[in-house]
Amino acid sequence: MDDDLVDPELDLYDGDQADLAARHSLRRVAGMSTQLDDISEVEYRDLQLERVVLVSVWTTGSQEDADNAMAELKLLSETAGSQVLEALVQRRKAPDPATFIGRGKVDEVREVVIATGADTVICDGELEPAQLRNLEDRVGVKVIDRTSLILDIFASHAKSAEGKAQVELAQLQYLRQRLRGWGGNLSRQAGGRAAGGAGIGGRGPGETKIETDRRRIKTRIAVLRRRLRELDQVRETKRSQRTRNQVPSVAIVGYTNAGKSSLLNRLTGAGVLVEDALFATLDATTRRTEASDGRVFTLTDTVGFIRHLPHDLVEAFRSTLEESTAADLLLHVVDGSDPDPFGQVSAVRTVLGEIGASGVAEQLVINKTDAAADDTLLALRGAFPDALFISARTGEGIDELLARIEERLPRPGLEVRALVPYARGDLIDKIHSAGEFIATEHTEHGTRIVARVNAELAGELAAYADPDA
Repeated sequence: MDDDLVDPELDLYDGDQADLAARHSLRRVAGMSTQLDDISEVEYRDLQLERVVLVSVWTTGSQEDADNAMAELKLLSETAGSQVLEALVQRRKAPDPATFIGRGKVDEVREVVIATGADTVICDGELEPAQLRNLEDRVGVKVIDRTSLILDIFASHAKSAEGKAQVELAQLQYLRQRLRGWGGNLSRQAGGRAAGGAGIGGRGPGETKIETDRRRIKTRIAVLRRRLRELDQVRETKRSQRTRNQVPSVAIVGYTNAGKSSLLNRLTGAGVLVEDALFATLDATTRRTEASDGRVFTLTDTVGFIRHLPHDLVEAFRSTLEESTAADLLLHVVDGSDPDPFGQVSAVRTVLGEIGASGVAEQLVINKTDAAADDTLLALRGAFPDALFISARTGEGIDELLARIEERLPRPGLEVRALVPYARGDLIDKIHSAGEFIATEHTEHGTRIVARVNAELAGELAAYADPDA
């Protein structure tokens, strides 16, 4: 591309994207894997998210809802590094308790797998262990569900120690219920005469491999929970320090890939990773910034939400998600170019309710207006009259958004009148950062101020109360 055609201002707003370059430096290549022909048991095959067939059960909603759900599953699959070959949808009142889809549809999936040479079947739902086992036996290739797919994406994108521990905890909780083995008939080592009535041949091998795996998983889960509690204490210490210093906090929440990280970069120049992929951001990032009147506040980029976010992930990431519950204002970012932005709003508000953040003040922000259809934007304006419409990529509407944030930030509660000596310029700086000036006047004895401040700063200014006020 000709360098003269590139707008330098649009290239700089995302900051340093070294993390994105590192992520792109290692990609899976389709068709380059080796699979031994004599391995027929599915559970011994490698998990290869390269050539996949998508399967969904349509139980409620319209045809458009079903298409949007399948499109989202396709994006999830591609984010995990796979090539989607085919997609099949079955209309049923409820998923089949044995195979998720009906028996006839299972045979159809098997035919598609053979015809396309697919490695994996991905089901749009959380399957029971028996459903997974039955489907794999019938289809003959690896079958994973939506939860496992999302966990795989989280595992590949986790970067911080806390993020990796949270993902591992969610994976182990998911895996614990899906271990396979001989069952309970070999689980106890019989002893004594006649082996408790079992007679000769009733002496089992003792603890089976599946029980050993369960015990190890249980132990590992306990270790991870303890480690996360320690990290929670560090997070709580930082949060309490901001609270003690009366620093207002704003959390950016929203659906995955709605543009939250791009907005944080646009507002603060944070330089956090931005990628057109689902769940590109897993680690909460907090940056300090200033309002136009000098007040300091924090902006936090949080983990993106999605429809039917796996329960294990919500539990594992609860400490990170709770950044939203402690905020003074939520910037709820919605992708205006998405086929179903109203579904995004509903899904995010559902998760906010689950983590106890539904009572926090919310400012709806419709992003990606440069890519959205005019009729969609018109419908969104009608449904959400108080929403702001912006483009983090082009900068459209950012000034209006900053003004709205400043307007909705909590204001200090105490009004003070003081004559501050010029030698105490530090107090003036504190008012700039944590308070709000109403009036100032420079006199020969110092700066006469009328301001709104917090209780702690009011105590420091009490010694300089204005005698002429």
